[in-house]
Amino acid sequence: MRWFIYLSYNGTAYHGWQVQPNGISVQEVLERSLEVLFQKAIPVTAAGRTDAGVHARQMVAHFDTEAVLPPAFVKRMNSILPRDIAVHDVKAVQADAHARFDALSRSYEYHVHIGKNVFAGNRSVRLMHLPDFEAMNKAAAVLMEYSDFTSFSKLHTDAKTNICKLYKACWIPADEGWVFEISADRFLRNMVRSVVGTLLEVGGGRMNIDELRAVVEAHDRCKAGVSMPAHGLYLTNVSYPENIFLK
Repeated sequence: MRWFIYLSYNGTAYHGWQVQPNGISVQEVLERSLEVLFQKAIPVTAAGRTDAGVHARQMVAHFDTEAVLPPAFVKRMNSILPRDIAVHDVKAVQADAHARFDALSRSYEYHVHIGKNVFAGNRSVRLMHLPDFEAMNKAAAVLMEYSDFTSFSKLHTDAKTNICKLYKACWIPADEGWVFEISADRFLRNMVRSVVGTLLEVGGGRMNIDELRAVVEAHDRCKAGVSMPAHGLYLTNVSYPENIFLK
């Protein structure tokens, strides 16, 4: 039986989602916890990879097991997992359902705040000056006109294409600052953080709309803005077609 597991995590203590030799990862901790529960190794495959320090309000992964899920599976998993990782749900899916390849869309948020905030620490990025959010929203709307985001991709990745379909890109005010919301069918490595860095160039008056278009059309990562710090970034949603879920 294949299952989708829905979880959230604070990425501060982790070297990203994916298992790696040089540091603890969310995937490794989740697989260890499943092994404790099922008394056998249970590999998981996620909807995507988050980098070191990046958070997730909703990550989805799939795993296979012939065993019957124990009663109160979510509660028992949360009793095993550390306090910075939480399981919220588990759903039975078709045998060939895939957490990564069947995803219809993914959504992220990037959080920023102005001024010193002693509670924002590892969950929002402090901006030293108030940018022009109206200008940045105009620039974000321009991004919606494009599909090739090579200029915002980390170099030398294994991606077969840099084409992405954006569904949403905008800044909205939040309780402690501002949030950039972006949704697409897929994202490139480091894409959201470099998009935010470039929009802040516009918001700071260092780039205009025509120059932003030139950046996108250059298909050159060196033309775009800096990659913003990881701790402001959250994976917030992954959506799937309803027909992959078993009733």
